[in-house]
Amino acid sequence: MNEIDGMGTERATCVLAPNPSPMTLDGTNTWVLAEPGSEEVVVIDPGPKDLKHLRRVVRKVDESGRRVGLVVLTHGHPDHAAGARRFAELAGTGRILALDPRHRLGDEGLVEGDVITTGGLEVHVMETPGHTHDSLTFWLPADGAVLTGDTVLGYGSTVLEGRLGDYLGSLDRLRAFSEDAGARVILPGHGPALDDPIAALDGYLTHRRRRLAQVEAAVEAGARTAREVVERVYADVDRSLWAAAEWSVQAQLDYLRDEGRLPS
Repeated sequence: MNEIDGMGTERATCVLAPNPSPMTLDGTNTWVLAEPGSEEVVVIDPGPKDLKHLRRVVRKVDESGRRVGLVVLTHGHPDHAAGARRFAELAGTGRILALDPRHRLGDEGLVEGDVITTGGLEVHVMETPGHTHDSLTFWLPADGAVLTGDTVLGYGSTVLEGRLGDYLGSLDRLRAFSEDAGARVILPGHGPALDDPIAALDGYLTHRRRRLAQVEAAVEAGARTAREVVERVYADVDRSLWAAAEWSVQAQLDYLRDEGRLPS
């Protein structure tokens, strides 16, 4: 395990899943949240269906003298959610909360404005679509921590399955919120914690705007498909990532057409 495993804040601790890859970086960050002195924890993103990892998370909770009261998902991608039901069985909880009903266990869901209070925690729910349609961000005010799932990563940029306009809106909102609320740290779904949320979000916005300009220039130079754009704009990126880059480029092309900056 590396320095990511065990990182966090007073109330949030990362248990790193052993699933590193170009898409998952060092692996998936499973977050265990607990109010000091409480008997229950909230587990965010149990991770992939890796029994060794799931048992390790349960063991960490047991060793703290607590129990799992609730499982919460930032979104439904398998590297975050595939192990959730098995984890719930191992942990003895019947509650998995998510925005998308397909990933829930029990009758409860999560939507914008909800506040999680399990174990005395105060965790606010924000809908931040873009990476996926069901992406959520969680605000832990007692620690000044923003848990972003895959909306913001510890390094690199995220792949988009959703609409770029939605994603840019989510980044703008998180940037304004982080400034207004005095956020002190971003706890991402992959990669290390980010101790300067404003700088991180500014960097993400700048990167997206730069990529948009590059995609627009590639189209003006003759590129017609997402693949042709990738070959021009992502020429310096490992080719194993090109397929994922095509998803993001297609989202950018759709956005530029919707904005009237490219012919439909």
